[in-house]
Amino acid sequence: MKKSNVQLIGFVFSGVLGVLLHFLYSLTGDSPFVALFSAVNESTWEHMKIAFFPMLIFAIVERRFFLHDSENYWCIKLSGIGLATLLIPVLFYTLNGAYGKTSAFVNILIFFASIYIGYKLETRFFNKGICDYISERAAIFFLCIIAIAFAVFTFFSPELPLFLDPVNGGYGI
Repeated sequence: MKKSNVQLIGFVFSGVLGVLLHFLYSLTGDSPFVALFSAVNESTWEHMKIAFFPMLIFAIVERRFFLHDSENYWCIKLSGIGLATLLIPVLFYTLNGAYGKTSAFVNILIFFASIYIGYKLETRFFNKGICDYISERAAIFFLCIIAIAFAVFTFFSPELPLFLDPVNGGYGI
């Protein structure tokens, strides 16, 4: 299967799973286990989490079943997942700064645009065979550190705007 087709499947998978993870915490009666990888409130941080984990899950599946022979696989995945995750606050705060407030529809577009751009970067890197700025082990290490940070900051959120739930004014759980 062409790598671009696999990346398109990844985009759809990540989008659908991300939407599910947006609601899963409340659907499970506020399960602490589910809180580790799903959104627990409406903060920007939690929206970054629901982009990160579906893309990471797909990367693991993709590595196993589709792209097991790709060089620099985890470097490419760190680039795409990292870009998608970072684009969420960049786009959100840029648009909020420009327009004062964004609608729920625009926030949804930000989520999907971010993961789309992350997968487009991955496709470009796979096709060009580039991404050697970090070793495979280091890329896996950084993905693990990011995953741990999402889990820890869900329960112990710093009182910073990134972690602020605009709906209830709280932080984390």
